[in-house]
Amino acid sequence: MTENVVEEDLIEESQKNKYLTFNLSKETYGIEIRYVTEIVGLPPITPMPELPDFISGVINLRGIIFPVMDARLRFKKEIINYNDRTCIVVIDINGMSVGLIVDMVSEVLDIAEHNIVAPPLRENMGRKFIKNIGKLDNSVVLILDCNQLLNNDELNNINVSM
Repeated sequence: MTENVVEEDLIEESQKNKYLTFNLSKETYGIEIRYVTEIVGLPPITPMPELPDFISGVINLRGIIFPVMDARLRFKKEIINYNDRTCIVVIDINGMSVGLIVDMVSEVLDIAEHNIVAPPLRENMGRKFIKNIGKLDNSVVLILDCNQLLNNDELNNINVSM
């Protein structure tokens, strides 16, 4: 094995069962840490025409332009004003950087596999974005399926617009 393959395996193993958690209203969501590139404050967002409503626009982060998605709009939640806790979680979706605007980032949690269960009636309840549910002491973390946040048509539409 080459050193790069060994290093990648070690990184993947160290990220296993780790989730960056954030809040929207009173709900706690989690993203597998392997999808997270970085967390940034809320920079100016430039609106762009012909993008889905839940895409707020684009940002320029150190010379890289990418779209930002308002998680509240994507999950059909009440819109609130951004505040000093609002931030962008930059994630990688199918090789494309996308910013996810969230109310507040919480922490990185280690959730053991035996505490992760499939969501009930995922397709019938319109919960296609939820991959699993993490059980904590007296609460749950809704674990997102990052690859479902944007479908192929939406990814293509965003790529063409940019």
